[in-house]
Amino acid sequence: MTSEDRDPTFVAEPDEPVSRSSSVEEQTTPAKKKHLPVWQETILLLAIALVLAIVIKALFLQAFYIPSQSMEPGLVKNDRILVQKVSYWFGGSPERGDVVVFKDPGGWLTGAESAGPTGVVAKTLSKVGLYPTGGHLVKRVIGVEGDVIKCCDKQGRLMVNGQPLDEKDYARLGGATCYGPMVGNCDWEVGPVPKGQIFVMGDNRNNSADSSYHMCPPKATDCTRNPYVDVDDVVGKVFVLLWPSDRFHVLHRPDTFADVPDAD
Repeated sequence: MTSEDRDPTFVAEPDEPVSRSSSVEEQTTPAKKKHLPVWQETILLLAIALVLAIVIKALFLQAFYIPSQSMEPGLVKNDRILVQKVSYWFGGSPERGDVVVFKDPGGWLTGAESAGPTGVVAKTLSKVGLYPTGGHLVKRVIGVEGDVIKCCDKQGRLMVNGQPLDEKDYARLGGATCYGPMVGNCDWEVGPVPKGQIFVMGDNRNNSADSSYHMCPPKATDCTRNPYVDVDDVVGKVFVLLWPSDRFHVLHRPDTFADVPDAD
């Protein structure tokens, strides 16, 4: 009997492959991840971008365009603007001097102004906030709840709660003699502004169908017109003039409104 017959243990030669060791190596080697085809990755990325756009529109930002000449000289017809909604979260509301976008209270816009985008692509993009939408107005908040607005002092300035507003830096008279001519004269008063409402005016004071245009004429007895805008209809505050790029800038609340006292 040879030594091999006595010893049942088989020892492989150094250059002989060992199948057990090879199987262990195969098990410890990580498998390569399979990549999606390019067309599937593209669809996935587009879907993610669409969801993000919808979330951003609903919660943070939205694009609009200026539908008329009522906000000149600062904002010109067809300018593209961005509106942010964060300022009015958690009980926040529009403040005097804010430039805001709001839904048409009813009959303030002409058919052409309220039409919005007409192309299929533009309509689709507008629904997710990637293209300016129509059916809205852009005005400056002049009075908030409780305020009394009067036109005008001897210098033609609007007065809010008795405080005259110096608006020459952003408002245009357009040939008028005061900053509130749309009523037909420069001697009117409105307010107190009801709860949950705001009084708004365009910066182009002689060419703006704003709250002053929609208010009842002075001394009218049977007028039922409503000049106010419901705060719930306000989409947000304009904070950037986005396009054209050569006029890109961030909008700020004018300092003149800081001097207005609170309503009694």
